[in-house]
Amino acid sequence: MDIKRAKQEIETTVRAYLAKDDGGNYRIPAMRQRPLLLMGPPGVGKTQIVEQAAQACGVALVAYTITHHTRQSAVGLPFIRQKDIDGKTRSVTEYTMSEIIASVYAKMEQTGLRQGILFIDEINCVSETLAPTMLQFLQYKTFGNQAVPEGWIIVAAGNPPEYNKSVREFDLVTLDRVRRIDVEPNLAVWQEYARAQRLHPAILAYLELRPQHFYKVEQDVDGVQFVTARGWEDLSAMLVTCDALGMPVDETVIGEYLRHPDVMRDFAAYWALYKKYRSDYGIEDILQGRPSDKVVARALDAAFDERLSLVSLLLAGLNVRFSAARESDAVTDACYQQLRTFKRSMTQPLQPEDSPAAILSRQCADTQSRLDREKAAGRMTAYELGIHRRAASLLQDWAQAIDQDFDPDEAFDAVRKGFNHQVRKREEAVSAASDALEFAFDFMERTFADQQEMVVFVNELALGPDSAPFLAENECERFEKYSRTLLLDANHDALLAELERDDIRQNEHSTEF
Repeated sequence: MDIKRAKQEIETTVRAYLAKDDGGNYRIPAMRQRPLLLMGPPGVGKTQIVEQAAQACGVALVAYTITHHTRQSAVGLPFIRQKDIDGKTRSVTEYTMSEIIASVYAKMEQTGLRQGILFIDEINCVSETLAPTMLQFLQYKTFGNQAVPEGWIIVAAGNPPEYNKSVREFDLVTLDRVRRIDVEPNLAVWQEYARAQRLHPAILAYLELRPQHFYKVEQDVDGVQFVTARGWEDLSAMLVTCDALGMPVDETVIGEYLRHPDVMRDFAAYWALYKKYRSDYGIEDILQGRPSDKVVARALDAAFDERLSLVSLLLAGLNVRFSAARESDAVTDACYQQLRTFKRSMTQPLQPEDSPAAILSRQCADTQSRLDREKAAGRMTAYELGIHRRAASLLQDWAQAIDQDFDPDEAFDAVRKGFNHQVRKREEAVSAASDALEFAFDFMERTFADQQEMVVFVNELALGPDSAPFLAENECERFEKYSRTLLLDANHDALLAELERDDIRQNEHSTEF
């Protein structure tokens, strides 16, 4: 199955295993709660979906790569204890608590969550001395003499033997006690994830053109050559950072992530052209309504690869604005909720030592503590945490405007000035994004009208994690028009099929665009 379906399977399993009857007993007894065993090629995204499933289910997560462990850290260290047996004192060997089990209890204390997922990666690549311990763990949910705490679901992952020479096959007894899920790479599913994670648009555009380069593992006389989903995601992080810092990314750097020479050279050539298009077309001029006639003429005469790259660059520029508007809107809403809490607090009977400034300072401290707990528990995404931290920071800044002698009305007026400034910033961000979108449609209509490039443009606007929410809240008549008139899904699928047919006809190793 694909990685999206596997994630749904994990979420369903967690909810089923944690469900209780009216008597407070688990509907599926612990002994019948088979561990999940994810098997799939390296870099396909097994670890990420376990993290996402834990967050979606609101449970804690403890993750270990078991190859980093010895038998002692997994089972615990032996020690001698004196016990009375049949009237005689005897020395008995016992074991300290497993480091892994101890980490589960530490996570519960840290987050306050009593239920969670214990994730063990590379479970079939353990050393010979640790292999019996892992089999015992899967069969009996214990490490040594320590059981996995109640309410914790076991998920393990491993690679098939064709990808790893260190793999150990599980015996029938073990396989009969786990639920094995075989995961395969799927570009369409990964693209959905990649959009949500805001991977670099150059990678998304390239894989639209070269879908056969998404995942490759090949063996030749020079050894294994590969490119994986993890490689694309990690390369994206490097490209985004280097773009922000103005640092170059050359073929050598790309080859450190894409370990298949043909794919590496092909993408490096595309990356060089992508940067050139960004400069040649003057994307910012287009999004500010100032495209030159020369740029329009070039777009009209460009090959399809270049046109698709141009669309990707326009979308990237728009998404920066959509993201800024969306974040500003979310921060403003979070600030509004904080101010409502502040105003309610000041309507309550105040203690003599309570001033409006002290109340707001205490509220800021409480908010920060709550965010720290939410982060530790993994109940908030990085984006959500960022929004609330920005709101908390603004609230702290506004608190500085409150004089110790202000009465409640004066204090609230002082804070409200800061909030009104934030509201204006939100309006400016929304206006800037809306104007850029209209200018982008002006350019697209001049150059591509109702052609396939417009299909891709509108489809990506409808799917983007920043563009879709923005368009849902801010009307754009031309987007609505093209959404109605263009058969987005059908045309997009036909486009991808056409690209794939073209690639088959082309020399796959060509670096010309």
